[in-house]
Amino acid sequence: MELYAERGYEETTVAEIARRAGVTERTFFRHFADKREVLFSGSGQLLEQMLAGLETAPTSASAIEAAGLAIEHLCESFTERDYSRRRQAIINANPLLQERELIKFSWYAAQLGSALRNRGIAEPAARLAAELGMAAFRIGWERWLNASDERSMRATFRESFERMKAVAAGVS
Repeated sequence: MELYAERGYEETTVAEIARRAGVTERTFFRHFADKREVLFSGSGQLLEQMLAGLETAPTSASAIEAAGLAIEHLCESFTERDYSRRRQAIINANPLLQERELIKFSWYAAQLGSALRNRGIAEPAARLAAELGMAAFRIGWERWLNASDERSMRATFRESFERMKAVAAGVS
């Protein structure tokens, strides 16, 4: 992250990253498929956390409420706002990283939709709930990064999620 901030993503090489980390390039590639993955390496753990949150949702929860609870659980991981801001600035400065970020969000939505179907929620409700939940997450994420107050990512997501539900209900 420091190198990306200093030199820019495109200008930073794997060799430089490895040197800064005090490892060989070979060791770098044992941990990361490419230099993009330095920024996205925790995606699997975040997905696991989101799906664990879904497990805590009552069986009586609606599709949208179950999705919201799952994503709210995911939000607990985001406590380092300054780090998240620096990471997002690097992503925002590079179209390839922006694309990777969108792919990650799409992947989360697909996995959440699948988990909702496994709970017995039929289509299209499962997919709609997952997609709407992730849309509320992305908006909450942007608001949290840009906020000057100390509200948590969870609280910011919950506010965006409740607004999304109101808009969908025609109560905006």
